[in-house]
Amino acid sequence: MGLLDRLAPRKNEPDARPQGAAADAVEDPVFSTKALRKFLSCLTSRESPVLLDLGPVVGSNVSFFGEQLGCKIFVEDIFADLDRHVRNNKLEELPAFLKRRLTMADGSVDGILCWDVIDYLDRPAAQELAAELTRVLRPDGALLGFFGTAAPRDTRYTKFIIVDEVNLKHRPYPALRGRQAILLNRDIIRLFPGLRVSDSFLLQNNLREILFRKPM
Repeated sequence: MGLLDRLAPRKNEPDARPQGAAADAVEDPVFSTKALRKFLSCLTSRESPVLLDLGPVVGSNVSFFGEQLGCKIFVEDIFADLDRHVRNNKLEELPAFLKRRLTMADGSVDGILCWDVIDYLDRPAAQELAAELTRVLRPDGALLGFFGTAAPRDTRYTKFIIVDEVNLKHRPYPALRGRQAILLNRDIIRLFPGLRVSDSFLLQNNLREILFRKPM
């Protein structure tokens, strides 16, 4: 069965739009993603794939991966961890925290949704997180990351909401810390020495999508 055969029509998306009176007036912006389809193809080539999502819980995304693709899903909200360290004035402890944050066994995860969390981390924290993500990813597993290519105009995080295999909605939400230095391609690649770049796309919304694969 191919990828398109496994993607049934979407159910209602409770996380895709604001609730209440503003729901009829506000629609989350949509952008086209070139890497998501390739990431999904990696997952659907496995039996009962295991997915690690580093963002906040988004109900419709959980349904998409769990109900439609049959994934076992772990949601580990690194953005919330970052906010907590900022709030408690303990940013210097974040690298050590991230080094022990993930409890999965080595090589136990088929796919990782990194979203744009690396952009918000200092280099030591980013290096520790990248090393842990490489550790838990299975050989031939895939990691999808977004990286900003221009300085943002405000301090916020973004929820990415899957519409279908080629479209994502995005919704800002409050952050206690803004993006750090804009990473060049070579800097991103150096963060993941145990992975190889499978695909890289520069989008019109100043995001670079990079799909990493772990060598067999």
